[in-house]
Amino acid sequence: MSEAVFREAVIDLGALARNVAHLRQVIGTEHVMAVVKANAYGHGAAECARAALAGGADWLGVADLTEAMELRDAGIAAPILAWLHDPDTDFAPAIEAGIDLGLSSIAQLEAVAAARRQLVAQGRLHGQALVQLKLETGLSRNGIPEHEWAETFARARELEHEGDIVVRGVFSHLSNASADDDAAAIALYRRGLELAADAGLHPELRHIAASAAALRIPDSRFNLVRLGIGIYGLSPFTDRTSADLGISPVMTLRGRVAAVRRVPPGKGVSYDYTYRTPRETTLALVPLGYAEGIPRHASNRATVSIAGRVFPVSGRVAMDQFVVDVDDEPVSVGDEVVLFGDPAIGFPSADDWAEAAGTINYEIVTRIGPRVQRTFVGEVKEGT
Repeated sequence: MSEAVFREAVIDLGALARNVAHLRQVIGTEHVMAVVKANAYGHGAAECARAALAGGADWLGVADLTEAMELRDAGIAAPILAWLHDPDTDFAPAIEAGIDLGLSSIAQLEAVAAARRQLVAQGRLHGQALVQLKLETGLSRNGIPEHEWAETFARARELEHEGDIVVRGVFSHLSNASADDDAAAIALYRRGLELAADAGLHPELRHIAASAAALRIPDSRFNLVRLGIGIYGLSPFTDRTSADLGISPVMTLRGRVAAVRRVPPGKGVSYDYTYRTPRETTLALVPLGYAEGIPRHASNRATVSIAGRVFPVSGRVAMDQFVVDVDDEPVSVGDEVVLFGDPAIGFPSADDWAEAAGTINYEIVTRIGPRVQRTFVGEVKEGT
């Protein structure tokens, strides 16, 4: 790590590409969508998108159109699906950029068609708007409700016939609540596909599975799966590790010891003195806090690695820093501190931090803030 880097998330793009290639081989669907929303779960959207494509993904997924347009602005021409829209979204720029629009209502469908017609009238577009219809199958979030499917499919077919849109996909999402709940959602989704076909729609893409279902429920795979947490080398399961799945964590979060002090027994540490030193000891200051996304709930519970040894966080995690009791170890200012990385090489993992904070590994990596510099490493070759 460069001496100039105070706080750093090292992103191994080679590992990400290999994760995608491995998961694609294991799952075996015709299409794989790499989900790079939320800045690629905190890892860096454009860089991770390129690595995922090199690893064999042929689609990219994001939540909103701002994220999609950032990828286009970065020169990424691959197919992109965005599925969460502000009620007043102007769809025209995304239509011009060839973004697939995930739509959850007739109102959105009409708005897209109107935007497309306006573009054509202005001489800015000669093709159709690309849409994918999202069905609500039990998660109770966005998605077309079942009682509106027939009407929506009929209207979508009319708009296809008029040349305004192409329905490229029909998709949904699973809850992962239980095997029975997921089976019911998949059955309902199949019913939606049948109704779409009855209305004359023939979508190229059919997808409902994210990482967890793609790995565990073959019946959910259809012809595309959306891989999120798995491509970043983190397991979506509590009973199987990354190593069990044959994937490697992509992010290593690290910093440098900012200060060292020797203190007597009974010394209070950080806010509220939730930790007092049990003996004369050495305290090391780590310059990352909840402003960087380090969970305060992990105070006195999480661990870090310094000089090859693992030590507990001692006292409250503050906004910019936390303290580690290193006992009598010879720790010096400037020594590397690894908060989490690949447990296969002895580091605490994002899963360890998630357990300490009472959350999930998704949140641990996604919340890492902008004060943390992203450093991209690892060779990426197409077809990794």
